Amino acid sequence: MTREEFLRLAAAGYNRIPLACETLADFDTPLSIYLKLADQPNSYLLESVQGGEKWGRYSIIGLPCRTVLRVHDYQVRISHDGVEVEQHDVDDPLAFVEAFKDRYKVPTIAGLPRFDGGLVGYFGYDCVRYVEKRLGKCPNPDPLGVPDILLMVSDAVVVFDNLASKIHAIVLVDPAQENAYEEGQARLEQLLEQLRQPITPRRGLDFKGLQAAEPAFRSSFTQDDYERAVDTIKEYILAGDCMQVVPSQRMSIDFSAAPIDLYRALRCFNPTPYMYFFNFGDFHVVGSSPEVLVRVEDNLVTVRPIAGTRPRGATEEADRALEEDLLSDDKEIAEHLMLIDLGRNDTGRVSETGSVKVTEKMVIERYSNVMHIVSNVTGQLKEGLSAMDALRAILPAGTLSGAPKIRAMEIIDELEPVKRGVYGGAVGYLAWNGNMDTAIAIRTAVIKDGELHVQAGGGIVADSVPALEWEETINKRRAMFRAVALAEQTPRQ
Repeated sequence: MTREEFLRLAAAGYNRIPLACETLADFDTPLSIYLKLADQPNSYLLESVQGGEKWGRYSIIGLPCRTVLRVHDYQVRISHDGVEVEQHDVDDPLAFVEAFKDRYKVPTIAGLPRFDGGLVGYFGYDCVRYVEKRLGKCPNPDPLGVPDILLMVSDAVVVFDNLASKIHAIVLVDPAQENAYEEGQARLEQLLEQLRQPITPRRGLDFKGLQAAEPAFRSSFTQDDYERAVDTIKEYILAGDCMQVVPSQRMSIDFSAAPIDLYRALRCFNPTPYMYFFNFGDFHVVGSSPEVLVRVEDNLVTVRPIAGTRPRGATEEADRALEEDLLSDDKEIAEHLMLIDLGRNDTGRVSETGSVKVTEKMVIERYSNVMHIVSNVTGQLKEGLSAMDALRAILPAGTLSGAPKIRAMEIIDELEPVKRGVYGGAVGYLAWNGNMDTAIAIRTAVIKDGELHVQAGGGIVADSVPALEWEETINKRRAMFRAVALAEQTPRQ
C-alpha cells in the first residue's frame, strides 16, 4: 500500500488501516514463527488439519496483544498494556463485545488472507446465560475462576500460507497517530528482520513419554456418581422431560511442563481441524478440537455436528469394522440425527428462509485416537444480522448440551459439580471484516497455577449404558493425557 492510498483510506473514515508485506516461508514453520515473534503473554497460534489428515491452508500467529477484554458475569474490564482502562457493568455482554469490535473501522484490502486481525480468544459455555435469562447465574462452584469471555485485540498477525509457502505479516495502524504510515512500515520491516534471525532450537519431544503410564487424575465426579447422574438423566428422558443431555466430568492433574510443549505434542500426534495455543499470561488454553461451533464466512453460516464415537482400530481392516459398527449402532444414529435437527433449527434462527441445507450427512472422520460421525449444515445469514447473532443462536452446541437445549442445560446445572468455564464454549476469532470462525472448546486443556484441567462428556439418551458413558469420557481425554505424558518427559528450557 502506498502512502497516498493509506491517506485516502484515512480520509474515508477508517480509523485502523492494515499494512502488510509478504516473504517466502521455506525456512520456517508456524511454530518457529510463533517462538520467534510471539512467545509472550496475550499471544496465540491457530492451525488446522482438515479431516484429520491434511494441513489447512492458513496458520495464524498472533503477536502479543496490547488491548484485552475480559468479562466475568456481567462486568466488563478492558486493559491496555496491562493497565485497566475501562470497566463497565452491562446487561448484555455479547452486545458490548459487538459494539466494542465496531469501534474499529477497518477496510478490506484485496490480496490479504481471509483473516487479517480481529478479536481473538474464547466465549465460555456460560455465555448462554446472557441470552437465556431463565438459566440464571451458574449455581455451581467455579474453582478455575477464569473469565467467561476473554478476547484480545489482535492488531499484529503473521499468516502462514501452507499452500503457497508464503508468510503475510500484517499490522493495524491508527492513521490519527503522527507518522502512522512510516511507523507501520518500520514495524513490518522489524518483523521481517526478526524472521530472518535463527531460533534457539527447543529440545526434541521425548517419545519415550508415550510409553509412560497415563497420569492419575482427580475428577469432579467419582465413577459411581457419574453413572448415577446418567441414570438420573435417563429418568428425565423417560418422563418426557428431555430427549438428550450431555453431562461431563473435569479431570485435573499436576502439570510442570512448558505449555508450548503440550501444544507441540498435540500437533504431532493428534492434529484436528482446530488446533490452538493461547498464552493469556496467568493461564493457558491449549486444544485440538475436531468440531466447529459456528463459522460465518461471506454471510454463509456453517455448523458441523459431531456425535457418535469409536476408538481407532490397530489396522485399516479394524478401522473399517469399527466404522461399520458405528454406523449400524441405533443409539449412535438416533443421537446424531437429533443433533442434525438441532443444528438445522439453530442455524435456521439466523438464516434466510429456505436456505438451510444438510450438505454432508453422517460421514466418518478419523482422528488419532477416535473416529466420529460428522454432518455439515449451512444457511445464508439473514440480512441485517451479524456473526454475533449466529453465535447467540448456536452457543452452546447441541453436542455439548442436549435437546431441548435449555432444559438440558438446566439438568446439567443440577448434576455437574463445577462451573464449566471454557469447556463447551467457543474458541476462535471475530474478524474485522465480519467473518467468524469458532471451534467448540473440547479436547482442550486449561493450564493454571500448576494444574492442567481437561473436561469430557457424552450424549445420554434413553438406552445409554452408564458404565459405557463413563468409559467414553475416558477415551475422549486420552489424546490429551498422552500429550501431557510426552510434554512432561521433555525438559523445560
